[in-house]
Amino acid sequence: MGAVQQRPSPNCGPRKGGISKPDMVVLHYTAMQSAEDAICTLCDPEKEVSAHYVIGRDGAMTQLVDEAARAWHAGSGRWAECDDINSRSIGIELDNDGFSPFSATLMDALEDLLGGILARWEIPAHHVIAHSDLAPLRKFDPGGRFDWRRLAVQDLSVWPTWGEDLPLAESLTALGYGVAEFGVEPCLNAFRQRFAPWRDGAECLADRRDAASLAAQFAVDPLGGAS
Repeated sequence: MGAVQQRPSPNCGPRKGGISKPDMVVLHYTAMQSAEDAICTLCDPEKEVSAHYVIGRDGAMTQLVDEAARAWHAGSGRWAECDDINSRSIGIELDNDGFSPFSATLMDALEDLLGGILARWEIPAHHVIAHSDLAPLRKFDPGGRFDWRRLAVQDLSVWPTWGEDLPLAESLTALGYGVAEFGVEPCLNAFRQRFAPWRDGAECLADRRDAASLAAQFAVDPLGGAS
């Protein structure tokens, strides 16, 4: 992994609820003009937001918060019955506007960083999620242009296979989506954005099979669930 610049943010603190180490990673996009703009915002005490890392389009990596500390990146949301995602996760901001392809240099740097994080904290690949997964009513990042399958090929994320035709709400809930709180449709939209951004309209057989295949793989340890 290349050199990581240090730009400490004041917007952080200890993990809460007796959680001593992270067991999830949440990926975001910055939706700003540049990585530097994002870093300045994430280090501004008046903004009250932060992340552990920012990766620029040129692949430059900047660490803002120590991995052992609680950064303020996830906001309100729910995943696998947890509503304090910040205390369980490491947040990575990716320099992207949400509409453009993610640069090759950024993806290369992310793969290096993510591989190290998963190894250091013994985080399984299915505990790497999107911001939109945990907050489907208000967040879309890292968006439909992000290449989750590329990460899955390297065991840095997961990808569905062809599963059974099971009730969608049950499978999404088993994966960690907050169906009871947010509803099936928003959770399906978040699921599609990650695994099938080309689909729209009402739920279909492919949605149910994709969700069921992942639920079957991680039934004992839900996607993002407590280890």
